[in-house]
Amino acid sequence: MDNIEKYPELLPVFQDLQRIIKPAEYELWLRPLDFVYENNTFTIIVPAQTWQDTITKRYEGILRDIFLQRLGITVAIQYTIQPQEEHKPILTDKDVISATQNTDFSVETHTPVEEPTQRMLFISRLNASFTFENFIESTSNRFAYKAAEAVVHQLGHPENNPLFIFSSPGLGKTHLLHAIGNQIMKENATAKVLYMSGEEFVNDYIESLKTQSAENFRRKCRSVDCFLMDDIQFVSGKEGCTLEFFNTFNTLYASGKQIVLSSDRSPQQLGWDERLSSRLLSGLTTEIKRPNLETRIAILRYKRDINHFNISDDVISFIAEGVQTNVRELQGCLFRLVHHCNVWNVTATIPVAKEILSDMLENNTPNVNINTIKKIVGKYYSIKMEDFNSKSKIQSIAWPRQIAMYLGTELTDLSLIELGREFNRDHSTVVHARDLVEEKVTNDPFFASQITQIIEDIKDVEKK
Repeated sequence: MDNIEKYPELLPVFQDLQRIIKPAEYELWLRPLDFVYENNTFTIIVPAQTWQDTITKRYEGILRDIFLQRLGITVAIQYTIQPQEEHKPILTDKDVISATQNTDFSVETHTPVEEPTQRMLFISRLNASFTFENFIESTSNRFAYKAAEAVVHQLGHPENNPLFIFSSPGLGKTHLLHAIGNQIMKENATAKVLYMSGEEFVNDYIESLKTQSAENFRRKCRSVDCFLMDDIQFVSGKEGCTLEFFNTFNTLYASGKQIVLSSDRSPQQLGWDERLSSRLLSGLTTEIKRPNLETRIAILRYKRDINHFNISDDVISFIAEGVQTNVRELQGCLFRLVHHCNVWNVTATIPVAKEILSDMLENNTPNVNINTIKKIVGKYYSIKMEDFNSKSKIQSIAWPRQIAMYLGTELTDLSLIELGREFNRDHSTVVHARDLVEEKVTNDPFFASQITQIIEDIKDVEKK
């Protein structure tokens, strides 16, 4: 929006807009556009429908509130789709789609201004594109997903407060936090919901000390109905910030306000003192596991379908088999492949995908020795190595055997038939054991943490 010089009266509006929206987002979505302003109507000229949809969803509400706050005007916002000008670099629809999916936005939304005299803009910082509807639910994340849904309908309930979600990066923690906030705002437009990352909390707190505005910072964080903090591990080790978070937590909790936190490690692994750890463990803690093959395929199919990509199922399966780490890398592979095929006008086939994605499609299939699994599981449940291959159906032996079979499917490259032979069983028994243990892992957080510890012990032995 470089033609601002034509409308000097709008300068305060754009100063606020650039302050609220992150610079990278402003440069990508807003600066390339022109606009016309007359008779309290703000007409934005966009190059494509996709661009209009993005502005409408992410920034239109912010614009309306800034006009009201700064100029006291209820502005009408319109759009005009105009072909790209040769002298002005503008992204196409395909570029917009790719950029949308590959940029980690923290888009700011807000609650409506309640009274004309109360023109303070409350910024929720929510990304409207992260909802419950477009979150791919699976056995690896179902418990966290259901817990997040419960929070929306039981704000501040002691059973779910705080809700603590942890996982490795890129598995959906951030998506769930935004989904909670967006759903709360959808059901109650006057609710105050604040999302911020641990890093933002630290930076904003330090800045408030520098500018002597610590009270404003505290008021912002403590006057909400739901406080969503992502990547809370960034607060650890910073004494002043940790104390500030502790006091914020206590204030919100005592007022019956909802707190939702996420981290790349469990509360016990954050290294906080017992007082803080006990606060985090006082509600509900849940872990998101790596998605299995079926879930990875479902995620890729969903992304393909909503973006109308011409990618066949066999290529989708190939990518899903090759990327087992996290959802971000999974999506990154899909968008890189689509971009390459569009640029060079070639069909996305498995050979093409193998060549283009060679640096991302690693052989991530684990290769743990099955005897190591038996050894660690046997030690954990106090059974002997020979018990794993015995005919005994005693629960104290059968259950550890089923756990070892499950871990065999997760940590080795053995086929179901080969795993069956390792336990003197057929493959159907392995399938039954895998499904049985997987269900308990999904529905029992305490058991899931036990399995996580067993896996860590197995990996430690393999490293030696």
